[in-house]
Amino acid sequence: MHTAPACAWVDGGARGNPGEAGFGVVLEQDGAVVELSGYLGKATNNVAEYAGLIAGLELAIARGVRQLTLHSDSLLLVRQMQGRYRVKAAHLRPLHTRASAQASRIPDLRFLHVSREVNRRADALVNRAIDERRAPPEWFLF
Repeated sequence: MHTAPACAWVDGGARGNPGEAGFGVVLEQDGAVVELSGYLGKATNNVAEYAGLIAGLELAIARGVRQLTLHSDSLLLVRQMQGRYRVKAAHLRPLHTRASAQASRIPDLRFLHVSREVNRRADALVNRAIDERRAPPEWFLF
């Protein structure tokens, strides 16, 4: 079990809305970096953003992370997870519920909104996942 603080950068994107979609995650802890990504098929941009968030949370939990700062360039996603925005779109409610359940398993979790430039590595993973139609990890059921 890791006790050192960790940082995650998560992203999701769609080419068209809806369109070909994917997600990307970069998790840094104890000097180690883990990257993961996956192709989602046809989805909206916000669904892809939630896929990245959920994958990042599940990866952190699997690695025993107890203190996490999670970065996203989606203001909607960050504000919804902070409880500052309501989840109005019916198709996002189950994803928000799943993400919230996972978030509750990390005792010290902060969500930060960052610019797209700061989130460049996760964004590159999104694009590579879409370009290569890279399947998500087997453990990630979305």
